[in-house]
Amino acid sequence: MESRKLQKVGRSTITVSLPNKWIKDNGIGPGEIVFVMVEKDGSLRILPSKFFRQEEIEEEYIVNVDECDERGMLERIIVGGYILGRNVIRIISSSRIEKRHIDEVRKIIRKLVGLGILEETQNSILLQCSLDPARFKMDMLIRRLSLIVSTILSEAMQALLKRDETLAKEAIEREDEADTIYYLATRLLLHAQRRHELSEQMGIPDILLIPDIRLMLQSLELIGDYAEDVAKKVIALEMYRDRVQEDTIRKIYEISEAVQTVFQRSIDCVFSGDIKLANSVLEMKNTLEEIAEKIMHELPEIPYLRAILSGLISIARVGSISADIAINKALHEKSKYIEDVVKIVKHILPQPALKRK
Repeated sequence: MESRKLQKVGRSTITVSLPNKWIKDNGIGPGEIVFVMVEKDGSLRILPSKFFRQEEIEEEYIVNVDECDERGMLERIIVGGYILGRNVIRIISSSRIEKRHIDEVRKIIRKLVGLGILEETQNSILLQCSLDPARFKMDMLIRRLSLIVSTILSEAMQALLKRDETLAKEAIEREDEADTIYYLATRLLLHAQRRHELSEQMGIPDILLIPDIRLMLQSLELIGDYAEDVAKKVIALEMYRDRVQEDTIRKIYEISEAVQTVFQRSIDCVFSGDIKLANSVLEMKNTLEEIAEKIMHELPEIPYLRAILSGLISIARVGSISADIAINKALHEKSKYIEDVVKIVKHILPQPALKRK
């Protein structure tokens, strides 16, 4: 770090010289324009004009579908390009795109908000995304994803309790909705990370929170996967259901109710900043694990029964991650809930002497 002395030019203008190496590295010369941005902490950020070009460079992903010979490969490439913010994805073939690849494309774009087929020929498919990031608020997307995965779990467990296979199938189908919100939110999050000026429009006041938000999204998406798997196990259990006592089913159902409480309260305390609630959620998760372990040993040797309980505990563990995030976020933002718990004292530490120019 260098220190620079301010110089007064004329009656009121204050100037400061810029580091010569920085000027050379950025190809700046006399008379060129630089942009000065005031940061939240009061510091100044100086940007060369090349960062504010009028023209935008758009990357087009050209996917050689002939090389996507493994199952799911094309779908994952499209999802990856979408999440990374690519607006144009072109799928090409040296001859003719096979029907299985066409079906794969049509299936996945249903889950990707704003992405559609703009042009299609026998050897090319052009996908384009038209999405305005400023239209979406991150907190609403998180709450929406939380509600969807909660519904999947609730329907799966109601299906277990009522022996309703139709309800379990509805829970499985609903998982696609969770994927849609997860892909959209992740795309927007990476967009906010690249363009800080848009992060506040999306309801992200501090870019330091982006890694935490990404972890929350991944946790919720994983909960949806676990809940879907529980629903599948409920369907598979039906052929053995007459061997299971209703009291056992009731115990597992009550565990699922507690699991719902854990991950829903975890999300709530992220937004409220209530660290005591977050701590109680983490302790509740620990207690729940102990109770579930005891029940696990008592369960009869019936296929899928223990797998259902194991899935519920996995949901509790993953769901409680948001409670840890809530505590860290509250400390970072100096939430009102930490005032009586944590006192922040600032100490001025001696700094090494700066080179003056």
